[in-house]
Amino acid sequence: MLKEAITYGIPEDKSVRLVQITDPHLFAEPEGQLLGVNTANSLNAVINTIQAVKYPADMLLASGDISQDYSGESYRNFVEAIKPLNLPCHYLPGNHDDPRIMYLHMQGERVYGHRRVLAGNWQIILLDSTVRGKPGGHMAESELEIIRSAIAAEPDKHVLLVMHHNPVLVDCTWLDQHCMDNGAQFLKEMGRYPQIKGMLWGHVHQQLDTEYQGEGHKLSLMATPSTCIQFKPLSSYFALDALQPGYRLLELKPDGSMLTNVYRIPGERFAPDAEASGY
Repeated sequence: MLKEAITYGIPEDKSVRLVQITDPHLFAEPEGQLLGVNTANSLNAVINTIQAVKYPADMLLASGDISQDYSGESYRNFVEAIKPLNLPCHYLPGNHDDPRIMYLHMQGERVYGHRRVLAGNWQIILLDSTVRGKPGGHMAESELEIIRSAIAAEPDKHVLLVMHHNPVLVDCTWLDQHCMDNGAQFLKEMGRYPQIKGMLWGHVHQQLDTEYQGEGHKLSLMATPSTCIQFKPLSSYFALDALQPGYRLLELKPDGSMLTNVYRIPGERFAPDAEASGY
């Protein structure tokens, strides 16, 4: 049974504006570090940068790996960290999250774990691509059924799919082992729906903007940098990038087109452990 969506009172002839942050990897303790980067500080730096640009966003999307230590405190720390944005937040789990702990502690006045958002001329569907105990992902039949049912319920709305795992390879040999294992099949089916305009994810700790040719239309495929460490693109072995933490802004236009860009915090404040060989 398709659960009720959260609805925003944005007119259908107006754009829907989103901020996406992903993979903060927070700890219970504010001093917690991941490969040399204090993840609480880097998230706060991203939040401060988002505030400074004054983008007129309607909501915040958090696409998984909120926690690094599976603690309830890490999720509460995230809710506290995003408060200055004064935006409703819609979240989904990543492979480093424990969904049971997440849903229990990701609590706030406007913090939502709902699967569907209706805003303007768009339907945003948040998906769970995680496989318990594994770093890689899989799009289960139950998730596909949510998509099918949601489109059937709102056939005239454009659709943005949001998930944690990448359905396409990013040409990082070590990282592509942990992609969505049925990504090709997932893309093929999603390409049959003209309503689906794009897919958005995290997980790979790097930017990717490309397209997939569906049946008669193209889908935008978008990966967003982490708010903490960055993985070096096009690397056959584990390697960290010196690029700074980042986030993505999106404008979903009434005609189904999208404007989007990735931004990073200024300066060179966060330097990961260059000798790290994994995490």
